[in-house]
Amino acid sequence: MPYLDYAASAPLRPEALAAMLPLLERPAANPSSQHGQGRAARAAVETAREQVAALIGAAPGDVVFTSGGTEADNLAVKGTVLARPPEARHLVCSAVEHHAVLDAAAWAEADAGARTDLAPVDRLGRVDPDRLAALLDPGRTALVAVMAANNEVGTGQPVAAVAELAHTAGAVLLCDAVQAAGLPGVDMTADGIDLLALASHKLGGPTGVGALVVRPGTSLRPLVHGGGQERGLRSGTLPAAALAGFGAAAAAALADRHTGTTTTTLSTLRSHLLAGLRALAPDLEINGDPGPEPGGAFNPDGSGDPGLVGRVAPDLDADGRRLPLTPAAGLPGLLSVRFPGRRAEDLLLLLDRHGVACSAGSACASGAVTPSHVLVAMGRDPVAARETVRFSLGHASTRADVDAAVTAVGQALEVLAPADGSLDRRGSAAVGRGEGSEEGRRTAPGRPGPGSPDPHRVAAARPGVGG
Repeated sequence: MPYLDYAASAPLRPEALAAMLPLLERPAANPSSQHGQGRAARAAVETAREQVAALIGAAPGDVVFTSGGTEADNLAVKGTVLARPPEARHLVCSAVEHHAVLDAAAWAEADAGARTDLAPVDRLGRVDPDRLAALLDPGRTALVAVMAANNEVGTGQPVAAVAELAHTAGAVLLCDAVQAAGLPGVDMTADGIDLLALASHKLGGPTGVGALVVRPGTSLRPLVHGGGQERGLRSGTLPAAALAGFGAAAAAALADRHTGTTTTTLSTLRSHLLAGLRALAPDLEINGDPGPEPGGAFNPDGSGDPGLVGRVAPDLDADGRRLPLTPAAGLPGLLSVRFPGRRAEDLLLLLDRHGVACSAGSACASGAVTPSHVLVAMGRDPVAARETVRFSLGHASTRADVDAAVTAVGQALEVLAPADGSLDRRGSAAVGRGEGSEEGRRTAPGRPGPGSPDPHRVAAARPGVGG
């Protein structure tokens, strides 16, 4: 069964399962307990903390375990706002942030007196640091949020450059690295990140656990109170088995990055997928940074991303320290494409009948009646946004998966009538109409882009900054 939905959730890695089983097979113990079983559980938790910290270039003590990326983003945004005086609660978020960040910002406006500006992006979905800088209010801006790489189109962001701007204005930088922590990777120290969000299941670990990595000295108000676990920032009994799986997945992802073979494989598979889809639909359009063209060629206008080809790991300086990652380093296994005249929901229903798993835009927002806020912010009109399908590859993807997906797309396109995207007689009775079936959304509005009628927006975002 071809699985091309790694950006929604990656299959559990064997290493993660192996790390979890010993803790699941013996009597459960609270990692805060002082007896032998409790100490064993605590040792597993601390091993996981070290493995997660190593993945993103942080100290183990900086890792605050959470229930996932959504909670991490909420703690970062809300915790930062609540730690600031009312007059210094200004937020700047990129217009293509994940809903978990945008909804937390909307809450901060409605319930904590904050104000939010959204930094526009270009047609590839990349933030312009100069335009973002114009939105900063030194002394009043509390937090700037720019993700490492976009979950819908894969475009990498200039995190290090934005971090410098944020710090100059007296703000902290939140980087949602849920998608990019494994490949191409992030480094908290080199990139100047203050708050970094992670999710285990995007790395091939179990669902239900994640982390907010907090640079020392960063002020946060906790949102969950109780036993004072995780340095008082996130109370609650820690799930030792799940965290052991998280740590093992992080270690495996770091090994993949260091060897470089996974990056090369994913880039090659992505190019093979793109070539196959273009042969079926010559009018296909790529959303986001086009990346490498099939065969290793790049667009003549220079918009391709050579950083995605054979990129092994961040470069090292003379002392062996990791240099900042290039802002062009996007997600090597993600391909977001538009099939003009074919509605994504129709195509996904047909692909699902052939056992192919993929998504329309963000799986976290599937079923939403409004078009993707990411695509609209990039200048796509709502119709084009609804004709977009996201294919994403990962650690266990094979050429056979890609070939099967291309074959299924070809069969689906034969059924779909390109004039209006509706199903013709061969498909209407068998498939019918319906909503997408991917994971439930992390509900939140995005900032509408040019020409969008989308009423869901961050509550008090200033006009003219949505790009």
